[in-house]
Amino acid sequence: MSHPVLLVIAHGSRDPRHAATVHALTERVRERRPGLRVETAFLEFNAPSVPRVLERLAAEGAGEVIALPLLLTRAFHAKTDIPSVLREARARLPRLHIRQADVLGPSPLLDATLDRRLREAGVRSGDLHRTGLVLASAGSSDPEAIAVIADIARELRHTGWCAVRPAFASASLPRTEDAVRALRAAGVERVAVAPYVIAPGRLPDRIAAGAEAAGADVLADVLGPAPELARLLLERYDEARVLVGAASLSA
Repeated sequence: MSHPVLLVIAHGSRDPRHAATVHALTERVRERRPGLRVETAFLEFNAPSVPRVLERLAAEGAGEVIALPLLLTRAFHAKTDIPSVLREARARLPRLHIRQADVLGPSPLLDATLDRRLREAGVRSGDLHRTGLVLASAGSSDPEAIAVIADIARELRHTGWCAVRPAFASASLPRTEDAVRALRAAGVERVAVAPYVIAPGRLPDRIAAGAEAAGADVLADVLGPAPELARLLLERYDEARVLVGAASLSA
């Protein structure tokens, strides 16, 4: 029996770095699991669109697709946009079985990716006791998504950082620069900013600008095509496959 196709659904951006990063990540997923068909689609701004990829898969005779949101929290896109697109596709393509996988976060593999990016930016384990961390996400108007970021910040505080503050590039407060300044005002000696975003674009650029404006000592890169993130995509895919199998047995 052939495996379900993995369809990675990214938001999309006018910034060409976004799509390039998404494609680099999905290529790393293919390398980790040869033989698995991995497709990429975007909600907006970039091609191919989700409906177009699903139509092509149906025309080629694919039987099952696991649609994986390339999202870190369950906010509007995961709760509304993607389910709506998939629901419309199911109605048009009844022979194609489509299941939506869970979002990526929270996960220890995301924590490991953050740690990788911070180490690459120059943070060492011996620095943590005198370094405050700003966990800077894209932001959301969804309270559940904001609560997840706050929970992650609290958990990171127990890994050796002298202080950890969440920050948001849009929709919510505080902004990155305000979180950096608050840590300085609290007497923190060094401040590192870790963008909790997958790919470059307008909001990550806003995070970087805020870090620079407030004089942060370290600015990590976006999560990008890290090996831990590729492993997490496959983990979410496998979890969805198990649910598909369980549903088939109980039918």
